[in-house]
Amino acid sequence: MNFVSLFASAVFLFGGSVLAENATHVYNWTAQWGTANPDGLFERRVVTCNGEYPWPAIKVTQGDRIVVNLSNGLPDQNTSVHFHGLFQHDTNEFDGVPMLTQCDIPPNETLTYNFTVPDQHGPYWYHSHSKGQYMDGMVGPVIIEDIEKPPYDYDEEVLLTLEEWYHKEVSEMIPEFLNRFNPTGAEPIPQVLLFNNTLNGTWAVKPDTTYLLHIINTGGFLSQYLWMEDHTFTVVGVDGIYVEPNETDYIYITVAQRYDVLIHTKNDTSRNYAFMQSMDETMLDTETEVISINSTNAIVYNASAPMPQEYLSDDYIDDILDDFYLTPSPKEDAMDDYDYQIKIDVLMNNLDDGVNYAFFNNITYVAPKVPTLGSVLSAGDFSTNDLVYGTNTHPFVLQKDEIVEIVVNNNDTGKHPFHLHGHVFQVLERGPDFSDAPGPIPYNESAPYTAPEYPLLRDTLYVNPQSYFRIRFKADNPGVWFFHCHIEWHLLQGLAITLVEDPESIQARQSVTDNWKDVCAANGVPFEGNAANNTENLLDLTGQNLQVKSLPSGFTAKGIVAMVFSCLAGILGCAVICIYGMADIPNLEEKVYSELSPEEKKMLDNEDDEEDDDDSTKKKEGSSEEEKKSATNITSETVGQAI
Repeated sequence: MNFVSLFASAVFLFGGSVLAENATHVYNWTAQWGTANPDGLFERRVVTCNGEYPWPAIKVTQGDRIVVNLSNGLPDQNTSVHFHGLFQHDTNEFDGVPMLTQCDIPPNETLTYNFTVPDQHGPYWYHSHSKGQYMDGMVGPVIIEDIEKPPYDYDEEVLLTLEEWYHKEVSEMIPEFLNRFNPTGAEPIPQVLLFNNTLNGTWAVKPDTTYLLHIINTGGFLSQYLWMEDHTFTVVGVDGIYVEPNETDYIYITVAQRYDVLIHTKNDTSRNYAFMQSMDETMLDTETEVISINSTNAIVYNASAPMPQEYLSDDYIDDILDDFYLTPSPKEDAMDDYDYQIKIDVLMNNLDDGVNYAFFNNITYVAPKVPTLGSVLSAGDFSTNDLVYGTNTHPFVLQKDEIVEIVVNNNDTGKHPFHLHGHVFQVLERGPDFSDAPGPIPYNESAPYTAPEYPLLRDTLYVNPQSYFRIRFKADNPGVWFFHCHIEWHLLQGLAITLVEDPESIQARQSVTDNWKDVCAANGVPFEGNAANNTENLLDLTGQNLQVKSLPSGFTAKGIVAMVFSCLAGILGCAVICIYGMADIPNLEEKVYSELSPEEKKMLDNEDDEEDDDDSTKKKEGSSEEEKKSATNITSETVGQAI
């Protein structure tokens, strides 16, 4: 079997080592700024690997060792790398989450990640976990080859990465996004969708051939719909888990999810066919900045034949494969009743600074002063007390081997893809889309329900609007793990919790390297003590990092919008008064009136009518000059206070 890419420019780079069982693959990477124009529409600054974009693909065999020496050549940003979906058994320090399992790598420093992949296979990926940085290009695929024969046959293996693409840098968009002038939390709008790092890509195929296609959504925001002209997908794996084959015309894939599909090509090579991508439009607040909702790629049988036209379908939204009903292979029974249940409610709301944040149970994640793994390793007998890890890290301490159930109630009107580090989980229940309901419909534990006999297993799952899901996993992988929304904008807003799993085993079996400590020191970050960096009294959180205080009672996002624009209108009104007040302009009132919008003219006319009615009433009542003067003063004073 040959392992090929969809494009000659995306050929896999293997780090100079031969693919063999128990091989060690060493990668020396330097993150640097460069420029690229992946969509052919706009050149912009991107994060490169050793000066190259895109970042290299990794292919290893189950049981191999990966060593990445990551140097930060970015003069203005910290960096990190997380290997998404890899369990990191007893190597929690290399999970790559700043202030959770490591310190950010500051400019001109290097951190070595060194771990094995003993019991996983399929498509994974790596990305920076530092402030949305991977949306600037610091991302790449990882394929782990199974040492056993897969439960399906194929002729050739290919890779497809999907993502949305912005013409602005993330560092430019974050201040605009987390801003009191964006009180509804509207996410930045991408311009296009990329298909293996290009717009409107091509895939050259052979006739009568079965391809194993690894599909990875490496984006930071949008879910995508996929469909092909006159071809079908046979799904055989999700998130590195084999599933019983399921044929479908349409796939819905959120950011961070992966699908393995078989595609069998036709015998006829007289024409070419469209391979379509489409944005999930429900996730967009506006489409004004979108260049193209759909992207038309080509399945090329004959390079001399015309390329395919856009192939639209009316069914792709209603007839998508529902991953909930996929059955893992081999089958696994549903876990017994939970030992520990975590119920968390999703909410997007504003705090006192006017910024829109994301919350689990009214807590928005704020990083601690000490990496949480460092707190575990230095906490001694206090490691099982969740208070050690702070309040705004939203920590939950899990006991060894207990069955943990997480219930997510989504009080938001949008979908959210949630990812669990260090595990795959069983999907016991996912509520339907309640977008049209008058309010959120939470999980009801007392309602009659029968879970699937062999539940779906995966590491990233979306929750429907105003709905819920319920998942379970066994706490058999000691470590500090994130559970978070994988929409990077929502993670920046704080939509995450911390799971401290079996901290006593972490202390007994794990440690951190001197290099790990040196990176913290270079960054000026302590790595011992509680979340507040208190090493004397581990239960004293004085000085810990906390979320912004709450808004005064009664304030809402709409209220903030009204207040902001009222203030702007007031400022502009004052400016107009000053400009016109200092100028001797004939027919001033007529000129100002002519420049008003129809709505403003109507409002002013109504106010004039009310004033005329007031004047008429006053005359009839025989008001004195003193009363008129007093009324005029009060009105002027009130208007002045309003401005």
